[in-house]
Amino acid sequence: MTDPLCPCDRGIAYAACCGPLHAGEPAPTAERLMRSRFSAFALGDAAYLRASWDPATRPDDLDLDDGTEWRRLFIEEVEGGGPFDEAGSVTFTAIGRGPAGRIELRERSRFARSGSDRRWMYVDGDVE
Repeated sequence: MTDPLCPCDRGIAYAACCGPLHAGEPAPTAERLMRSRFSAFALGDAAYLRASWDPATRPDDLDLDDGTEWRRLFIEEVEGGGPFDEAGSVTFTAIGRGPAGRIELRERSRFARSGSDRRWMYVDGDVE
């Protein structure tokens, strides 16, 4: 039996893609963190979403909608966010399905390095 493909749409197995990040490995880039957060939404992993959210902007409570199934991710633009950057942004469209039908969410997410270990963290985003 083969490993299932990762929900983030990189075309590789979850165990070799977002799985290690969900287990605690730091994301090497802002884009990888964004993809791992999409996978966490798709898998219902609220703990990872909170852990990868900058403490300065993280909400006190995070309630995932069990009725939404996130299915596809399209990365549209990446600015900065590389291994040697301190900040970056990723514009993406996420496609899902909910009780009322198709959901399409387009967002420009901002990321920054944070903490003593300088991990990439989600700061905030503008839904477009």
